[in-house]
Amino acid sequence: MTFATSPQRIVILGGGTAGWLSAALLSRKLGARAAITLVESADIGTIGVGEGTFPTIRTTLASLGVKEADFLRASDATFKQGVMFDGWKSGADSYFHPFNLPYGGSDPGLLPHWLAQGSNRSSYADAVTAQERVARANLAPKRQEDADFGGPMNYAYHFDAVRFAGFLRAVATASGVERVEATISDVDLHEDGDIAALKLPGDRRIEGDFFLDCSGFSSRLIGREMGARFIGVGNVLFNDRALAIQVPYDDPQAPIRPYTLATAQPSGWTWDIGLNARRGIGYVYSSRHSSDDEASEVLRRYLGTFGNGIVPRQLRFETGYRERQWIGNCAAVGLSAGFFEPLESTGISLIEYALLMLVEMIGTRDRGAREGAARRFNTLMRERFERIVDFLKLHYCITQRTDTAYWRDNTDPASIPDTLRDRLAQWRERVPVRFDFDLDRETFLPASYQYILYGMGFATTADGPALAPEAAGAAFAKVREAASGALRHLPDHRTLLNHLARKSAAAS
Repeated sequence: MTFATSPQRIVILGGGTAGWLSAALLSRKLGARAAITLVESADIGTIGVGEGTFPTIRTTLASLGVKEADFLRASDATFKQGVMFDGWKSGADSYFHPFNLPYGGSDPGLLPHWLAQGSNRSSYADAVTAQERVARANLAPKRQEDADFGGPMNYAYHFDAVRFAGFLRAVATASGVERVEATISDVDLHEDGDIAALKLPGDRRIEGDFFLDCSGFSSRLIGREMGARFIGVGNVLFNDRALAIQVPYDDPQAPIRPYTLATAQPSGWTWDIGLNARRGIGYVYSSRHSSDDEASEVLRRYLGTFGNGIVPRQLRFETGYRERQWIGNCAAVGLSAGFFEPLESTGISLIEYALLMLVEMIGTRDRGAREGAARRFNTLMRERFERIVDFLKLHYCITQRTDTAYWRDNTDPASIPDTLRDRLAQWRERVPVRFDFDLDRETFLPASYQYILYGMGFATTADGPALAPEAAGAAFAKVREAASGALRHLPDHRTLLNHLARKSAAAS
């Protein structure tokens, strides 16, 4: 990467998770080669309900040089080992999408042997990984003695999004990031269309060489100034509204689920996330299939007495992404680049992926080289968004539910992208393999597709076992043995969190 002698001036518009994670990561990776200024407004609130992450967040946090216990304590964070889906298949069922890869790999690994076992088999996730039993027992994915950001089970986190942004702000400003609190009044452009400066009240200007748009749904720079077209996917993913609420535990030491609970509802689904001090609960739904009043009643029924006296917050959104997320000297990160419902927690993983590329690509100030980098960035980000659309739609389109128009409409072939429809046709006759995926463009590996497909009861005609029967039997036995050992040796989730909180407090 080639930099000019003077530091590159990087200006970030917007705080929240996207802005402050961008500031913290870029300042850590670029060091003295960049001078970073973040402009955020106290008048513009953050969305603040995205409380789930993907396992890549551990690598990101480790790269910032922070202590895991400090992060957990500052962000009211808990461990997440996957997603439990209730009622998605037929209305009276449950399956788990764990973060652990299947024992022996997923290409095709034990899957053909599991399929050959017939109707008396255990769930796919339970048969090929110990993690489902660990999660259902409310155990942590690691032990007290395990190193930061590592442990026997693969994991991510749940956290309070507002507190997490505050934690990242402290990390970033300690690394030299300048924070300016202001609401921009206008944007100055160069004659060639690049951004010259953000204009602030009082004739103040924040000039820069490169600008990151972390302004959220407003997409103030990449959308309004640079004219990036928005590609809506509401014809595939129907949900466009959400009701969110925060409720206390009835007992301060109540068990904390180490997973997201996603429960299917008549016109969408509810999330239920356990933090240290409270639960974050919400209902994501389709306004084409439910009125706001009907949605409120669904959420009230789910909450029972927990929600008494608490008014939920409503969010309205359009699902989709910007066709070009880097134009000129401006790139979008976070909600300004695109938005999907919180199913499978794709939001922060997309921020991480964009930043990994930007760290490597934004160093040059030569316009021709920059335009080439932008084209590559736009291609990879657009295709990653497209593949996520496929993966999220998979959760809906193979349901066996026919009880409401919402679930029936989700199985309409016209609402299924061609790329997913083609793969589903093949997967009815053979199991998914790595050649079905371009891993540079995929957020979710083949194993995740397998967990969803066979958790939902998808029918595949297996094309013959991959291992000898005795080898497969020994492998399944090893998984059961590993699960028994994990149940004996992994600590209770809340107990470990309490220990780590005390460790962080003692060190501060």
